[in-house]
Amino acid sequence: MSPRTAPPRFGPLQLALAAAGTAAATLDLFMDGWVAAQYARSGHPGWAALSLALLAAASAAAQACSWLWLRSDPPALRPAVPAVLLAALHLLQLGFFFRCLYALKVGWRVCWAKAEEEDEQRHMAFISHDISMLRLFETFLENAPQLTLLLYIILRTNKAELSQGLGMGTAFLCVSWSLLDYHQSLRSFLQDKYELSLGSSIIYFLWNLFLICPRILALALFALLWPYGVAVHFSLVWLAMFLWVSLQGTDFMESAGPEQLYRAMVAVILYFSWFNVARGKTLHRSIIYHGFMLVDSTLLGLAWLWGRAPEEEEHSFLIPVVSAALPCYLLGLGLRVTYYKWLHPNVRVRQEGRYDEVDADGGGDGVEFRSFLEPDLVNRRMQWLAQAHFSLSQPAQQHFLNGAAAV
Repeated sequence: MSPRTAPPRFGPLQLALAAAGTAAATLDLFMDGWVAAQYARSGHPGWAALSLALLAAASAAAQACSWLWLRSDPPALRPAVPAVLLAALHLLQLGFFFRCLYALKVGWRVCWAKAEEEDEQRHMAFISHDISMLRLFETFLENAPQLTLLLYIILRTNKAELSQGLGMGTAFLCVSWSLLDYHQSLRSFLQDKYELSLGSSIIYFLWNLFLICPRILALALFALLWPYGVAVHFSLVWLAMFLWVSLQGTDFMESAGPEQLYRAMVAVILYFSWFNVARGKTLHRSIIYHGFMLVDSTLLGLAWLWGRAPEEEEHSFLIPVVSAALPCYLLGLGLRVTYYKWLHPNVRVRQEGRYDEVDADGGGDGVEFRSFLEPDLVNRRMQWLAQAHFSLSQPAQQHFLNGAAAV
């Protein structure tokens, strides 16, 4: 079978998913504003200010990345919009939504205007890759901290408003969906012909959800006793993750200054979830990271158990909830093992005994990447991440699988 030299074709289903993603981002922004307004109306301006501050910080970081990427992109792939207008849109925190609407415009042209040229397909893939990455950044910089804040407030007040419940639901969905969307985007650079199936996507979504939930719960419980201690904890862990990412030597942005911004945002992601940024075998890095996070989250939960008053009955229901956190984490690990052992696309390749021909320009140990005919139309940023993420050899993957199954 000959290797594919172009990304998977963008069709009506992909257009519908892009539209749904844009609608979800809009709904999430609306929910954040509604929740903040409810805080202010109920006499908690501090919570409202913190919620809006998280939203503003995440948006500013994502807009900065979006603008830096646009400036470094090939001229042929930039939107036909004056640079002054693009700058104004990003200053007004509308750069991401402009990208989403621009992607829908190009996607509509590709799907319905009979634009069958490979360059048009590559253009659409280029845009989609950036949107996927920006969505991941904004989700972990805004939705994950908002989740912690929402859960803390619900536990603190011992009641949940409708806006809070809807806000938590949309935030959890956005966090897990952004990880799935990011992984699917990276897979488009791989040489093998199989994409994620519906079942694989569901399991991938659920395992990330079950691994993130205990982390959010541990942080919220710690905040119940020491609200300002969470800021100290975040600063220390973020600094450790930033140094760790820097030591791994990332090469995502076009220059040294923006690269530090990228590393800072990756450190925030690592505060909540695993995120691979370096080439080579990830087994040892993954063990170190998950071991650290398991110990850290356990200590946060134990600190709450130790610090709460013995006679306190208000949060007595949390003890079984905390006890369920570890099984939830183990369930996430079990789903991850299930995915890699039975549902990963490479499993079908091995079962059929068929492999794509080697025609790659940076594949790691046992992983083959696409060889594109037009390098200028390839998203270099996401291609670099794909090569880092999928550079694990098949023997090492099996070794990790066996090790995870033994946990």
